[in-house]
Amino acid sequence: MTRLLIAVQRVALAAVRWNSGKPGMFYAVRRGRKAGVFLTWDECREQVDRFPAARFKKFATEKEAWAFVRSSGSPQDSRGQKDGRAQEPQAKASKRLREALAAGEEEDSEPHAKCGKQAPGPTVPVGKDSFSYMGEHVIVYTDGCCSRNGRRRARAGIGVYWGPGHPLNVGVRLPGRQTNQRAEIHAACRAIEQAKAQNIHKLALYTDSMFTINGITHWLQGWKENGWRTSTGKEVINREDFVELDRLVQDMDIQWMHVPGHSGLVGNEEADRLAKEGAKQPEV
Repeated sequence: MTRLLIAVQRVALAAVRWNSGKPGMFYAVRRGRKAGVFLTWDECREQVDRFPAARFKKFATEKEAWAFVRSSGSPQDSRGQKDGRAQEPQAKASKRLREALAAGEEEDSEPHAKCGKQAPGPTVPVGKDSFSYMGEHVIVYTDGCCSRNGRRRARAGIGVYWGPGHPLNVGVRLPGRQTNQRAEIHAACRAIEQAKAQNIHKLALYTDSMFTINGITHWLQGWKENGWRTSTGKEVINREDFVELDRLVQDMDIQWMHVPGHSGLVGNEEADRLAKEGAKQPEV
């Protein structure tokens, strides 16, 4: 049956190519809503956009494209196939998680404390095929958490998720002041640090923190012009954190993507899980 479907798709591709009379690229989807070879980026994007751990690539020839679709690829892809079989129980676990946790963020209102330096991530090069892409942008999910946020003995962690079993996935304790907002900001910082270490300069960074997104994309310039004070004249509590994030985004092409927290999206749920694991670790 699979061979028949591939043959039919090949015929359709050939017909379209013949009728158009124009050479072009072939978009191969190894892992997505529908695997196969497509003639346009729009068709390909329908299969991979927001699909967890999607695998796709552009080729000049149809033969190369189909070879990519059929190949098992790197060990990363094998892990991805195993994860695909486990999607149903993971989705059920995500649903239980959503029901158990509150969706709202607590405001970061703790006093200033010295910001600890985060340990650098792995510097060993990782193969480009082990990442998921949205166009030319590598997809990464980040999340931060903090138990007892705003109270004594708070514990914060950051999570960065690149894909199933990815060597760059990380869940660590947040150094310095333990708050939810700081954890969200520094999770993004860690992802960008890792990307730069891999010579990646285009990121589609998914986060459920609108505070982080608005801070870096809308509010930062106003804060600078206003002497790092808000529109109401108050000192920007997370100044040091946004200074660090601002430093890291230089020379980066980042698409800041907001995803609702605990909405069942696997990448976000995994980043959340990693952040919670990090919060359990001893403070650096």
